[in-house]
Amino acid sequence: MLRHMLRAKIHRAVVTDACLEYEGSLTVDEDLLDAAGILPYELVMVSNLNNGERFTTYAISGKRGSGEVVLNGPTARKGVIGDQVIIFCYEYYNDEEAKHHLPKIIQVDAHNKMVNHS
Repeated sequence: MLRHMLRAKIHRAVVTDACLEYEGSLTVDEDLLDAAGILPYELVMVSNLNNGERFTTYAISGKRGSGEVVLNGPTARKGVIGDQVIIFCYEYYNDEEAKHHLPKIIQVDAHNKMVNHS
């Protein structure tokens, strides 16, 4: 049996821009993606703490060190600049792996700079 479990999350990132005219996706500072182990074009789930929206899209790399978290395309309708979001990434684990699995948790400050990670 495989279990679908949280692999990584970026906790309370702040939306820095929303670009409705873009094709779609979520732009995230490459430093944050690296720390979380999320690859460009990988499926992510996003939960908006300000309005309760929850949606899936894919991640794309933003400028390293920029702190950017940008809602692109239709996701731009799911939040506004200044909203706090949680970015989740899941993976399948077999029962033995699941027993010992600990997700990577990346906490950021108000400027999307890492303050803690596990």
